[in-house]
Amino acid sequence: MSPQTSTSDSSVSRQEILEVASLARLGVDADTADSYANEISKVLTLMDTLAAVDTDELTPLANIHEACQELRADVAHHDIDRERNQSVAPATEAGLYLVPQVIE
Repeated sequence: MSPQTSTSDSSVSRQEILEVASLARLGVDADTADSYANEISKVLTLMDTLAAVDTDELTPLANIHEACQELRADVAHHDIDRERNQSVAPATEAGLYLVPQVIE
């Protein structure tokens, strides 16, 4: 895809919102139509901005699992200092963390 400049108007008018609402048999008042028109216009402007991005050098990604992720080796380290970690715990006993009972 190459960068594209949209020639379409990215704004939606209150009248267009009211016409679509009428066709859909929705009760939309003028203030709400103004709000909808403003929000939809913002979305369309964003879509024009996204369409203008040059993606020629990017390869499509059909599945997130195709992405390459560097993983560290899964090696057990026995350098955990239990006493230091439990020194900040509110309550411990015999090397275990004590927590409030949640199920009666």
